[in-house]
Parts: sequence; C-alpha cells; structure tokens
Amino acid sequence: MIAVMGLAFASQAQDNNIGVRLGGGQGYNAELSWQHVIDDNRMEFDLGWANYNDASSFSLTGIYQFVFDLPYNFAWFIGPGANVGMTSFDERAHFALALAGQVGVEYDFAAIPLQLSLDIRPRLYIVPSTDFHWGDIALGIRYRF
Repeated sequence: MIAVMGLAFASQAQDNNIGVRLGGGQGYNAELSWQHVIDDNRMEFDLGWANYNDASSFSLTGIYQFVFDLPYNFAWFIGPGANVGMTSFDERAHFALALAGQVGVEYDFAAIPLQLSLDIRPRLYIVPSTDFHWGDIALGIRYRF
C-alpha cells in the first residue's frame, strides 16, 4: 500500500480529497481519509484508530474505487482493496489482515470544494482467523484540492 501511495503522489494529476470518514464501525468510529484521482477512478486510503476499555488499535485501508457519474453532481463508486491493522490488549499485540470492498454514493458541491459521501465497507478477515464483517454505513466529509 505504501508503494501505491507513493505512485499516486508522484503522478501528474493533482486531484485530491482529504477529510474524515465517520461511523464505519468495526471499532473505528473515525478515520482520516485521503483520495487521489487516477484517470476517471481513484485510490482511497483511510487510517483509523480507536481506544476503548483496555485496548487500543489502528487500521489502514486502501481501496481502488471505480467512480461512475450521476446527474446533479452525484456519483457512485465501488471497488476492491485491503486492510491491515493491529490491536493491543492484555499486554499483547494482535495483527489483522483482511480483503475489503467498498460501495457508496457521493455528492460534490459545485460552489465550494466539499465532498460528502455515504458508503459501506465489508471485510473478509484472513488473519488472525477467517471472519466476515459487513461494516456499517459511514459518512465521508472531504475537502477537494
């Protein structure tokens, strides 16, 4: 994922969105979110963190999104990706690896550089054990630059 992020930064296009993704579930109620446009599609990277009870965790998700325009500044998107994470509790660290997908709809304001989105991101965990989570609907709020 780091190599893909580096390639995205090095590309000629300067279409980026940065902001937050709220309420995605699975323990991460807030994620920092960055999107980089590649031709008509884009890469999205989200960094989530959580502290609860005696545990803390972080998660990095990368999704390649196919974006399809709709009328009135709306678009919908769908794409595959991956997720890595680490949770620490009971004085031990637990690594997680998952395949992820994402589908959603977004609205780009014409008068101001703001994007709002609603999406869902199901995950199929591979490590530490096989487990499927649907995720929850998340609200994305991003600044376009």
